[in-house]
Amino acid sequence: MIWNLAAMHPQIVHFTIVLAIVGAAFRVLSLLGKPAFLSPAATTLLLLAAVSSYASTQSGTAAHGPVERVPGARTAVQEHEEWGDRTRTGLFVLGAIELIGLAMRKSKYVTMINGVAAIGALICVGLVYETGEHGGTLVYSYAGGVGIRTGDEKDVERLLLTGYYQQAMVDRKAGRLDSAAQLIGDAAKRFGSDPEIKLVAAESMLLDQKNPKAALDALAAFEPPAPLANRKATLQADAFEALGQKDAAIAVLQAVVAQRPNPRIQQRIDRLQGKSK
Repeated sequence: MIWNLAAMHPQIVHFTIVLAIVGAAFRVLSLLGKPAFLSPAATTLLLLAAVSSYASTQSGTAAHGPVERVPGARTAVQEHEEWGDRTRTGLFVLGAIELIGLAMRKSKYVTMINGVAAIGALICVGLVYETGEHGGTLVYSYAGGVGIRTGDEKDVERLLLTGYYQQAMVDRKAGRLDSAAQLIGDAAKRFGSDPEIKLVAAESMLLDQKNPKAALDALAAFEPPAPLANRKATLQADAFEALGQKDAAIAVLQAVVAQRPNPRIQQRIDRLQGKSK
């Protein structure tokens, strides 16, 4: 049950975010006095946001263990949790103000109470934003929860593959071609049955190893599914062009266009034939 709650954390927090922001907007606009539904709607939304914030922190606490054990992620996890707790406290206080306003809705002080609630709601929106900012940092900068949220080992495999690929791209961009080739090679050994990985491996032979002949041999050894056919043909053309075999590159691309017209591939054919600059 705890793990299921942890897996629901992303969905739950988005409810909290939307309820808090929309509720705050309704509360501020309700100070204008009309339309009449804004004030009760704001109360309903902000009370729901308070309840949702409790569920958010509970699910976040359930999820934090595996994420916190990821090397280097502990501080980011703790900061996100702290801001989550602040947001929950803020929304609880705001919920209490809303309940007071609801109880005193016929009092002459209700406008003042709603004004205080509006200020509190804006503060809570700031807290929600800061919590989301830290959550985004945790997910996108530290891969917090990525690949491990559901407990499915396939997710972990996808995370590993993403790590191989993205680091290889960084190394390639930085000119560390040997490292890029090694990473792609390791990925190909582990995930070699995937046709997309085969294409990436062939591309690495061409770009990182500077071996267009090996790339052509690798591409000739398998037939990818239809959606990847253009990618294979483009890589073959790249390899033929690197070998100085322009006619072979044109022939590969023309075979693709003959089956299904493609403006981008046709532009490349024209360029290879000297018809465009």
